[in-house]
Amino acid sequence: MIYPNAIASKLPNIGTTISAVMSRMADEHNAINLSSGFPDFNCSPKLISLVNKYMKKGFNQYCSIEGIMPLREAISQKTEEIYSTKYNPETEVTITNGATEAINAAILAFVQDDDQVIEIEPAYDCYVPAIKLAGGQPIFSPLKEPDYNIDWDELQNNITPQTKMIILNTPQNPTGAVFSSGDMEKLSRIIAGTNIIILSDEVYEHIVFDNFEHQSIARYPKLAERSIIVSSFGKTFHVTGWRLGYCIAPENLMKEFRKVHQFLMYTVNTPIQYAVAEYLKEKDEYLKLGEFFQQKRDVFINGLKESNFIIRPSRGTYFQLLDYSKISDEKDTVFAERLTKEFGVASIPVSVFYHDKIDNKVLRFCFAKKNETLEKAVEKLLKLK
Repeated sequence: MIYPNAIASKLPNIGTTISAVMSRMADEHNAINLSSGFPDFNCSPKLISLVNKYMKKGFNQYCSIEGIMPLREAISQKTEEIYSTKYNPETEVTITNGATEAINAAILAFVQDDDQVIEIEPAYDCYVPAIKLAGGQPIFSPLKEPDYNIDWDELQNNITPQTKMIILNTPQNPTGAVFSSGDMEKLSRIIAGTNIIILSDEVYEHIVFDNFEHQSIARYPKLAERSIIVSSFGKTFHVTGWRLGYCIAPENLMKEFRKVHQFLMYTVNTPIQYAVAEYLKEKDEYLKLGEFFQQKRDVFINGLKESNFIIRPSRGTYFQLLDYSKISDEKDTVFAERLTKEFGVASIPVSVFYHDKIDNKVLRFCFAKKNETLEKAVEKLLKLK
């Protein structure tokens, strides 16, 4: 085969996502996969039956690019009930193909060549590629270990006249940190008088533990008026493969967001939208989600109390970090690989979520699994000395 001249990559330093790499390794070595963020249990049978119901009713063609109105109305109502902020379902709510599409569309809509975007890290790995594809420059503001708190002074020092956007993620993947009302108030003061846009990734909004409370940007009017908020039904209803998310934002921002969204996805799965719109009437399914996952977190960390891992309980998300510094001085990438191959449990090395690969001897484990799965994983992890 004759190949063309060398192709200049737009993402030369980006490889396959770590979740895919570790999941593949887990499959190859028949390991328990606690690396990727998806459940190993099924969603509600009622939700499945609702999808089937709307398929049989014939809701199988394109809908509007914004998403069906019943779902947008349900999201607007839910947001107002929880966060006391009203978003117009006609002009300020858009249904997306998962949260990742919403994040990419938001960055592409607003970030231009040489704009700077502040990313708080360690961070979910889709942010930087989207920033670079938009022609922007990521600026990194690290959380402070061991509790992964935001250093607001450092973040403020990173703001320049070229700062277009700050990406916030709470509850935070991969750390499980939950930002406080004080954090939001500090952010509001820092960006007052600027034109900075906030992209708030809140996909784990309902998965918060130990009496912490999710501080949505929507609760803070001065922040909400300049923010794009992203969430995910996949995370909330245990259906990550359905790829259904949404975005809420004031009308002036949403107008620009939709310009990009329509050419990324055009529209989103129609019968699933109708099913979720009806299923949102089951409020306990999301209001009690934190209790559901806290029980799983506790099964996992209580089982490891006699281990040599240093455990700081996750405050939110369905991820738990484990510090293995008392067990090994290996690099986290090496230790994660050995843990998968020799002990049969796959995890994610947290260094991959930093731009400069900071290695704090910490691994991320997903506990969105059956209790039986978690107990088997604990049994294997206890063999580490």
